[in-house]
Amino acid sequence: MEQSQLFIKIALHAWEMNIKRTTAIFDSLTDEQLLTEIAPGRNRGIYILGHLVAVHDMMLPLLDLGQRQYLQLDEAFISNPDKAIADLPSAQDLRAYWTNINQILREQFNKLTPEEWLQKHTMITDEDFAKEPHRNRLSVLLNRTNHNAYHQGQLAWAKNK
Repeated sequence: MEQSQLFIKIALHAWEMNIKRTTAIFDSLTDEQLLTEIAPGRNRGIYILGHLVAVHDMMLPLLDLGQRQYLQLDEAFISNPDKAIADLPSAQDLRAYWTNINQILREQFNKLTPEEWLQKHTMITDEDFAKEPHRNRLSVLLNRTNHNAYHQGQLAWAKNK
């Protein structure tokens, strides 16, 4: 196995493990628990769920893998902080979106070759990419894996309440 193949395999494994762990936490929380603040004055679990769905959904066009599925989530979970928007999708709907977006990403990720992972993402110009080739699809995957892990840590608090 080439080094680049190995690095991609490691990154994809880290992504999958983080998604599985986060899913397990979401599955362990009731809808009522998702509606409570993780800590006083902090985000609720439902906000983190919606936020992660929206961020993962944004990966599709960013990695040039397809069109977004859940644009309607941006107002509540990207553009505004928790509790700024009163009318949120149900926990049941968000859980279904979570499962669906991560399945779509898994399928798309598995189609990419190592060379394609090292290509630029759609938010960088050709000129900037020539100067900074590390700003590629793989770097987005690593960044989003870390982002997911950060929120996974927050959710661990909700689980223990």
